[in-house]
Amino acid sequence: MEENYIKHRHEPIIPRQDEWPVVKLARERKDFVKKVAEMAEKRVLSLTGDNPEILKEELETTLYREKLRIKQNPWAVDPDDEAQFWNEVKQALLQINTDSHLRKAGKAKAYREVLQKITNRYSAEIASNFKASHYKFTRRVVTFGFSRLLNAARVKGFKSIFSNQYTLQDKIQITGHTDQIRDLATKGTIVMVPTHFSNLDSILIGWIISVLGMPPFIYGAGLNLFNISIFAYFMNALGAYKVDRRKKNLLYLETLKSYSKEAIQFGCHSLFFPGGTRSRSGMIESKLKLGLLSTAIEAQRANFENGINDVSGKIFIVPVTINYHFVLEAPGLIRDYLSMTGQERYYKENDEFSTSYKISKFLVKFFTKGSDISVSIGQAMDVLGNYVDQDGNSLDKRGRIIHTRDYFVSEGKVTVDPQREEEYTHMLGKRIVEEFHRINRVFSSHLVAFVAFEMLKARNSKLDLFDLIRLPEEEISIPYEEFKAACQLVMDKILELKSQNLIDVAPHLNRSMDEIIHHGLDNVGMYHAKRPLIRSTKGDILTEDMSLLYFYHNRLHGYGLEKLF
Repeated sequence: MEENYIKHRHEPIIPRQDEWPVVKLARERKDFVKKVAEMAEKRVLSLTGDNPEILKEELETTLYREKLRIKQNPWAVDPDDEAQFWNEVKQALLQINTDSHLRKAGKAKAYREVLQKITNRYSAEIASNFKASHYKFTRRVVTFGFSRLLNAARVKGFKSIFSNQYTLQDKIQITGHTDQIRDLATKGTIVMVPTHFSNLDSILIGWIISVLGMPPFIYGAGLNLFNISIFAYFMNALGAYKVDRRKKNLLYLETLKSYSKEAIQFGCHSLFFPGGTRSRSGMIESKLKLGLLSTAIEAQRANFENGINDVSGKIFIVPVTINYHFVLEAPGLIRDYLSMTGQERYYKENDEFSTSYKISKFLVKFFTKGSDISVSIGQAMDVLGNYVDQDGNSLDKRGRIIHTRDYFVSEGKVTVDPQREEEYTHMLGKRIVEEFHRINRVFSSHLVAFVAFEMLKARNSKLDLFDLIRLPEEEISIPYEEFKAACQLVMDKILELKSQNLIDVAPHLNRSMDEIIHHGLDNVGMYHAKRPLIRSTKGDILTEDMSLLYFYHNRLHGYGLEKLF
């Protein structure tokens, strides 16, 4: 992993805003939305085999689910005419079904018209509202606001708010293959795929793209974030298109895929969280949602079909891991995870951190605590998971140049083969997960949480996870020297994995074990009301919240470190 920290903002790779792909797309928004709706319609008709009866079934399923969503799970961000629109769809379907004069061909045409109406609506709803002037303003606000908080924290006294002694780059370490991503962004199209732990990830990644001097990316952001006013403004300004995870129907999912595929093909650098949603368990994602990922492969094949065989038509996949000492929403996320896995065995409490006020309060706490964030940019790959060099050439495992186009050819020409592309999507997903683990950076907080939880688990080997989490506090105490020895054992194994290029470590781990433990205890879940780990007056290691300890421990899951206990 390259250790080239970004200390200053890079010069833009495309200085003129009107040449940014997202600006070009915004200029053509109306036509683009229409094209996406048409593409989605074609996809649905292809999947239903152009059979009117199957299409009718899909339309009725969509209507039923949408009516249910409006009734059971409405959000403030939903359009005012939701109920009216779906009532019109209901009336249209009712009319087709009861019209005895309509022949089979007439019914098929009428169903297609209803389909068209729905894909048009979904397409307009998903589409980004990017405005270059808002983007510039937002970028300045984020940088100015975060930097001021940071300086107020580090340099005592009110005047420090106006000081420039510390920059955000001191706080947020950007490491990895930053020169490569900048370079490739001028040659082809980047699809960035980060891990996802917090709602702050989107704003953070948006800021990092800007620091690296790259034009804004388009990205799918959960529609739920638009419920929170502070996030809604930032999301719109940073180029987000809206993803409504309540909508699981075929019509919506195909419209979403069409939007992503067409935008990548248009040349917009794109970002999506392949885990689909924030990691509830705190683990690095190991099972990815492959829907949007498949659109990168489709766009690559379409470029080859259109004869764009040079590097300008190439799509580069760039994995990114984000490391925090603590996650704003950890208590709610781990409760969700335990509820889902244990069902009735685990009792859920109310969620928290759902308003602009609470998020603003968190940001102040975060920047005044002096805790770090690390963002690791992985080596770029092609859509089949092969590494690419500085010129965008795909390389095999021996470093020889291979041609991605060949993978989409049968009988001498580029062909559409959904089964083959599905296989490629699975291959790419697997490679992204491998890269997530490889470029993940171990923090002191991850180490101490992992060791403490594994020691408690080993002591209570007859208990399952849910009984372990309910252990009474008096039974949760680890003598410091035992804890230190176990931390050293795990650290040695981590360094061995690092030497094999299977994991990365933060610079603050280059200290004595006592200092690492002290730093880890100070930082792990530092602002939660109940701390995952504390030290008693006698010096023993204790926890105030076993489920939170489990969440932070999970960051090191997937490396086989559990075998050490």
